Amino acid sequence: MRKVLILHGWGGSDDPHWQAWLAGEIAKDYGTVSFPLLDNPHFPSKNRWMRQIKSIVDDFQPDTVVCHSLANIAWFHLCHQGEISPIKRLLLVAPPHLTCEIETLKTFFPLEAPKNLFAQEVLLVTSTNDPYMSMEEALELQNALGVEMKVIEDGGHINTASGFGEWPWVKEWVMQ
Repeated sequence: MRKVLILHGWGGSDDPHWQAWLAGEIAKDYGTVSFPLLDNPHFPSKNRWMRQIKSIVDDFQPDTVVCHSLANIAWFHLCHQGEISPIKRLLLVAPPHLTCEIETLKTFFPLEAPKNLFAQEVLLVTSTNDPYMSMEEALELQNALGVEMKVIEDGGHINTASGFGEWPWVKEWVMQ
């Protein structure tokens, strides 16, 4: 069984969000999962999140990391630093555009796509109607990262508000 680190986005991903569901599903199968609450999730600081995530990765040593929303951006910043331990698999779900202008998140933006994601296998998952990243922006990010992309039709921000509580596909991807 893999060691899975699940990193939430802005505001957290508590139940009934798919990340909370996924953490429970991994644990029910006696998998090893870490689903930490990142510091001050409603008013996040890039530097605090980066320190916390780096410490968790160093201590937990996951095989697989699952990022949602702002966690993708924090991972990208860690990749730019180049001080993160490589992993086997990385799932990037619903990242916001790299020039997001939300005032509360200003410490995270803008940034460029990293050249190295410190993962052997990477999958980017986007939606045709994500309010934080258009399909054109998603295709640009996919090209810049050089990774495979799965597009969900009308999936919104791929969160609870867009109907993603139980999400069997993500469990299958993580458990394979």
